[in-house]
Amino acid sequence: MNNGGELINRVASSNLITIKLEDFYPEAEIIEFDIKPFLYKDLILKELNFRESMQNHNWANYTGKILAVFCSNDAIIPTWAYMLISTHASKYAEMIFFGNANQALIQYYNQILDKFDWKQFQGAKMVIKGCSDKPVPPSAYLRVTSHLLPYASSIMYGEPCSTVPVFKQPKSSV
Repeated sequence: MNNGGELINRVASSNLITIKLEDFYPEAEIIEFDIKPFLYKDLILKELNFRESMQNHNWANYTGKILAVFCSNDAIIPTWAYMLISTHASKYAEMIFFGNANQALIQYYNQILDKFDWKQFQGAKMVIKGCSDKPVPPSAYLRVTSHLLPYASSIMYGEPCSTVPVFKQPKSSV
């Protein structure tokens, strides 16, 4: 309250900038592509059969999707097989990542956050919003913090009304 008895929302009038990592969440669905069903006895990659399977696979199913390519068993998959999948899937999929859906989401966040212009937050007091309606991976919080460190004067985690201090730029002795 101020002297006149009027309530003042200090959070709303502060110069805190909130980043919601859920705003970076992919709009495209993440679809897993398991190599296992394309292996002989789910274990051995036979080149001729694999190439034919890749040629005949309906890649259009991945149109506009994020493709997570992995093998769910311990088969030894030659590197060229992943490359071959990419040659077919890249005509349809929005993005292609190595790993399962969770690993693809981490890679997606890394890629998006690495491209973002963090310099715009020079000297800013930042809040990284904690609660999310989407499954933002913890690694995204790590990544955004490392990107903000050179620029932000302070970084907090949580909600603007209830934050946990994470970083504060030391005061310069000028």
